[in-house]
Order: sequence, then C-alpha cells, then structure tokens
Amino acid sequence: MIIGRRFAFCLGAALYALPQAQAAVFSAAGANAAAIQTKVDQFRAALGANNGSGPSATGGRREINWDGVPAANSDPNLMPANQFQNRGALFSGASGFMVSSTDFSSINPAYAGQFQEFSSPKLFTGIGSRSYDITFVIPGTNTPTTITSFGAVFTDIEITNSTIFQFFDENLANMGQFGVPVSGDGGLSFLGLTFPGQQISRVRIFQGTHALSANNVDGPSVDIVVLDDIIYDEPFNANAGLGNVPEPSTTALLGTGVALLALVRKRLA
Repeated sequence: MIIGRRFAFCLGAALYALPQAQAAVFSAAGANAAAIQTKVDQFRAALGANNGSGPSATGGRREINWDGVPAANSDPNLMPANQFQNRGALFSGASGFMVSSTDFSSINPAYAGQFQEFSSPKLFTGIGSRSYDITFVIPGTNTPTTITSFGAVFTDIEITNSTIFQFFDENLANMGQFGVPVSGDGGLSFLGLTFPGQQISRVRIFQGTHALSANNVDGPSVDIVVLDDIIYDEPFNANAGLGNVPEPSTTALLGTGVALLALVRKRLA
C-alpha cells in the first residue's frame, strides 16, 4: 500500500501543476449508487432535458449508458468507435472499445464480480490502453463540434488520481486535468464539470493506472477501473476550429520541454 500512496502523490503533483480552466464541479463517491445519485441528478438538471438519440437540438443533454449496445457489438466483440455518433460522440485513442455485462471476464476471469454498475447491466472500457479520447460531432453527422459540460461514472477507483479527465478547448489548448474521486473497492465515483462560456472539443480519459488485460489485476500500485454512464451537454458549435490533439506521450514531452526551457531562461537571466 505504501507503493500505491507514493504513486498517487507523484501523479497528483504532476496533475495539479498544470493550469486549469475555471469550472463548476459536481463530485461524489461511495459504496453504491445512492452515494452519488444526488450529484448525478444535480449535474443532469444543470444541463437540461435528455435528448436521447434524437436529432440535433439547441439545448439539453446527451447520455450514454452502454446498455442498449447490441450483443454483436458487446463482449467478447468490440464496439464500433462510432456506435454513438447519433448522440454526437466518437471514440478514439485505444486499439478498440468494449462494453460488457460480465465484468470483462473474457479479458481476465479475475475481473468477474469486481465492478458495480450504476445503470445495469453493461460497462465500458478502452482496449490496450488506459487512455482514450472522446470527440464530439453534431449528432448523426460527421461535423465536428464542441460541448461545455462533461461528466462520467466510474467503478472501483482505489488510488487517488488514477482516473482523470483532460480537456481540450476549440483551439486545442489544454484546459487542465481533473481527478475523479476515490470510491474504494467496488464502489462508484462521479465527476461532472461545466465550463461556462468555454468550449470543449475533446475529452481525454485516463482510466485507472493500467489497461485491462490478462496480466493486470488490482494491487498496491495497480488500479483497474472501468466506466459506466457518461453525460454531456448537447453538442452544438458547428464553427469550432478543430484539429489534431497531441497523443498522451507527446503531451508529456511538451510539458517537459516547457519546464526545461523555463529553467534555462532562469539560469541565463
């Protein structure tokens, strides 16, 4: 457990050294759905009515709970990255995506019974990577767009800052990273953020400390986490200036380069 605490401290220091955009935060964690329900409902109310899979709207919210994904696109099969294009969300940044009603036991039998659902029966994960991206389009189209609010429910977060959101604005500037609260073994965590007057073009999710695999199980420095519901406001800004966002490794290298440049300037001053 000492190793895990050191990991959490170092990661937390790296996270909060980054600048963060001003956001309204909705956060809760606990042993079951009741522990987070109030905050989830408050976040929903702040965004407005649920537009479901309907056509593009001028307000309201979208939700994805995975439960309607057909068997052909569920564990052990992969889910298409554009499965929820009709709700304005596209997935990328991992080798594949999977939803499961059996705790991803096809990946590792040890996961059976590890994860709790917020909305039963299915959960979601990226494959081959602990990070993946969600970008936004006008629902039912390929037109890139933006949102202003995003939230998600996770299960089984046991290490502080093992699971985080990183936001990019319409100009691809980093809006900061935000840690999802710890729930404890098998519990549920929720984090929702709204950025009034700002635009989010991409959400990068770092889910747990390690990707799900046949070799990775929970331990002192390993936190295996999966995702349940995601909630975001109606994707709406068709004129957003969007482009490519650096991959996670590139982002880290850029941060290191900036720090080194600042050190050199200080020494030369």
